[in-house]
Amino acid sequence: MTDYASILREARRIVIKIGSQQLIDDRTGQAHMGRFYALGCEIAALRARGVEVVLVSSGSVALGRPRLNLPASSKLRLDEKQAAAAAGQPVIIQTWDQEFSKHGFHAAQALLSPSDTESRRRWLNSRNTLETLLALGAVPVVNENDTVATEKLRYGDNDRLAARVAQLVSADLLVILSDVDGLYDSDPTTNPDAKHIPYVKQVTGDITALAGPTRAETAGTGGMATKIAAAEMAMAAGCSTVITRGDREQPITALLDGARATWFEADVSPESAKRVWIANSLAHEGRLFLDEGATRAVKQGHSLFAAGITEVEGRFGRGHAIRLVDHDGEEFATALPGYDSDELRVICGLQSDQIEDALGYKRGYATVPAADLVLDDPKVKQTEEVSR
Repeated sequence: MTDYASILREARRIVIKIGSQQLIDDRTGQAHMGRFYALGCEIAALRARGVEVVLVSSGSVALGRPRLNLPASSKLRLDEKQAAAAAGQPVIIQTWDQEFSKHGFHAAQALLSPSDTESRRRWLNSRNTLETLLALGAVPVVNENDTVATEKLRYGDNDRLAARVAQLVSADLLVILSDVDGLYDSDPTTNPDAKHIPYVKQVTGDITALAGPTRAETAGTGGMATKIAAAEMAMAAGCSTVITRGDREQPITALLDGARATWFEADVSPESAKRVWIANSLAHEGRLFLDEGATRAVKQGHSLFAAGITEVEGRFGRGHAIRLVDHDGEEFATALPGYDSDELRVICGLQSDQIEDALGYKRGYATVPAADLVLDDPKVKQTEEVSR
């Protein structure tokens, strides 16, 4: 028997998405406290093993309905949905924080909209915030910022939001807790002979076709189609995905014990996927020229600091792909700088402890962290020189 649970055991950073169906009691429209408690315990157990966790939690709209006397069975207009989200989100974050505090850590609310993940500058800001929260020991609890979302500018479901979050934080695994235990070759609710699919190596058209249409339910909006789309997005970033039932008493423990689920395994790590993306960036908007010491350090796998930069060429924004030039005038790496070109012209040559005085702020000690730069492949360079 294949041990798919090893994907979970080996993950060091996990995004868990739980839907409204698992968190809201259908009979009362109130929070299902047993589910909050159980997942709080599971997250505490993961953290005790050294695993970092980001939680994408649905439920704000469903919990906001009764507070605003909106019928549970009615279809909401966009403005009503935004109002319900505003009323329900404080309940969600307070409930999670209450459960987490029993284990000695706290929840931190993060509301995202597509502009936060599709704009490069705001992507970096969002990533830095989530990374800082994790470094400080909090569990980020993420939801879509429904109060400002529009019909045209929204994720539409938390499955795809969770995949974007997994990309943001370079997660190893996305766990989607649902009301089903994975993917089947036909609808198991109508076909008793439907066969469960435990493992997917690649999301093909045939796999997508098995999902059927996206549903629109009272408490939630995501069906199997959105979950497969989320898995495909996550896999492209080197993040594996598992879809399993969230109504089990201990859903994460159950996965470790071999509970039925569908695993989508990425064939590269998040770090490798990111490095491939950086290396293949075609549009380079500028260049940084380095002194001999900085050149040597970067080539040895270290971060680039402002003190080693001698010149800034071109105009570019934070996180935009640029080229690094060594002290002999040869380009040798592609990088995503943490400062824009105007800022770098101010701080180039400065020591790290001088940056805040020069700019009035500082985004970190490294101008380009080692994780955000990729050295050129010498074999590729040799091929280019031969072709000339």
